[in-house]
Formats: sequence, structure tokens, C-alpha cells
Amino acid sequence: VFKSSNQSMNFTFKKSERLSSKKVIEQLFDKKGRESNQSVFLYPFRVSYVTEDLGSQPLLLDNSGLGENAVDQSQIIQSPIPNPQILISVSKRFFKHAVDRNLIKRRTREAYRLNKHLLLQKPDSQIPTYLAFVYIAKTIEDYTKIEKSMKAIFKKMV
Repeated sequence: VFKSSNQSMNFTFKKSERLSSKKVIEQLFDKKGRESNQSVFLYPFRVSYVTEDLGSQPLLLDNSGLGENAVDQSQIIQSPIPNPQILISVSKRFFKHAVDRNLIKRRTREAYRLNKHLLLQKPDSQIPTYLAFVYIAKTIEDYTKIEKSMKAIFKKMV
């Protein structure tokens, strides 16, 4: 229970944190041995993640020929790294009822929301850009097990 509304940590899960780009999802699950794709396995999850931006190419600024309207690259202020985008997947093969799949996704999302500060405390180069949580258990685990596993996964990530 928090008494102050001016907390430095933000325990929200906004729409911008959801991974919905089909192109990025395809590249995240690409089995072709992509070097940037990494994974961590800890029951009940297999987590695939990427620490670089797959969705866009780096922007090259060319100031030649712009004259006095040219922008000096040293004047560009780096914006803070946004929260990683996540995807939660639960197999329809093992959980036939949507109610069960949604329960697992809700528990996973809540565990992520309350513990993402552990992930964001890492150096900027180690914070993943995209995360995919694949629930691999064949039974519905309780929230405490999911949260404990989530914390361990965040500590295990490089």
C-alpha cells in the first residue's frame, strides 16, 4: 500500500508496452539463429527477448547542403529508453478454454507490471527492447509461483 501519489516508480502497464507488430513478433520467434535473439528458460516460462530495435533501422542524419538550418548532432537530446514491449503467449493446445488462457495471461501481466522495475534497474544496454513470455506449463500455476519465476527471470537476463 502506497501513501504517496508521487512515487518514483510507475506500476502501470500501458498499451504502448504491448507488442503487436507482426514483423517484430516474427523476428522474435525466428529460429534462424539470429544473434540478437536470446532466451531464458525458467518454469513455467520460456522467455525470448531482443536487446536491440528490430522494428526500425537507425536514422542517418546528413547535414550537408542544409546551410544555416542544419542541426548539430551534439544538440540532439537522447530520450530515455522506453519500457520494453511484451507479448504473452499461452498454448491453446494445453488450455482448451479461453477462460483458462486469459487467467494465466492476467496473472503473468500482473506479475510483470509489479516487477518490471527489477528489469528497468539494469544498465540501458541490457534492457530488452522486446520480450515474449511463452507459458510452457501444462497446468495452471498460482500467482505466487508465476511472480517468483518472473523475478528470477529478470535477474537471470543478461
